[in-house]
Amino acid sequence: MRTSKTLARIRNNETVRICALGHFIPAYVRHAAHFGFDCIWLDLEHRLISEREIQSLLAFAHLSDIDIMVRAPTLEKTGLYRYLEDGAAGLMIPHVSTPEKAAMLVDAVKFPPIGNRGIDGAGLDSDFLIDDYETFPDRANEETFLVVQIETPEAVANVDAIAATPGVDGMFVGPGDLGLRLKHDKSDLTLESAFEQVAAAAARHGKAWGCPVGTKADLQKRRSQGGQLLAHGGEFRALMDMLEASAADFD
Repeated sequence: MRTSKTLARIRNNETVRICALGHFIPAYVRHAAHFGFDCIWLDLEHRLISEREIQSLLAFAHLSDIDIMVRAPTLEKTGLYRYLEDGAAGLMIPHVSTPEKAAMLVDAVKFPPIGNRGIDGAGLDSDFLIDDYETFPDRANEETFLVVQIETPEAVANVDAIAATPGVDGMFVGPGDLGLRLKHDKSDLTLESAFEQVAAAAARHGKAWGCPVGTKADLQKRRSQGGQLLAHGGEFRALMDMLEASAADFD
């Protein structure tokens, strides 16, 4: 069972260096590892990558010793833990607004006694049956992680109960979705006060939290609030910036 770099950072109270990927670019995995990232956030909520391509990216991640956190496009139980069997270090689930939904996810992706994940033991996560079958479930619970996204006013209202859910390893604020919903919310909740509430709940219950950060200043601000799961950089923005700069050179 591969040791998660994300969980090692969290346990040492260090920043998890996360970058984003939404396309099938095997070289990106190697480059991210080379430049010192701990984890790639693989977005399958808004991007379409085939199952075989996902398996390939996960295999490349194991070769390069970097975590991949899959943002899953499904809540179907076996669909979720198949990503773990194929080698994902963790899962990020969007729009988790209640502790009941958080508990349902724990049930799907953690082995007993924490959850109720089904065991096969023949996937990349257990080195295709080479790992010790008896100790594998406990190791999987120790070295894979579940991150739930806080993206609605309801989720912020329930954040303490969500953070208290056994088996939830981290919370990740989605400022785009949360900000969109706050425009239509009648309460006094703001994006910044939401960050503060998530940070406080995470600290109370010993859970990691984080969010995307666009600049070094943003990164430093969220880290000062206790954020550890900080995603900075990705292929989409890098390509846009490169093309914009190259087009300007022609001008």
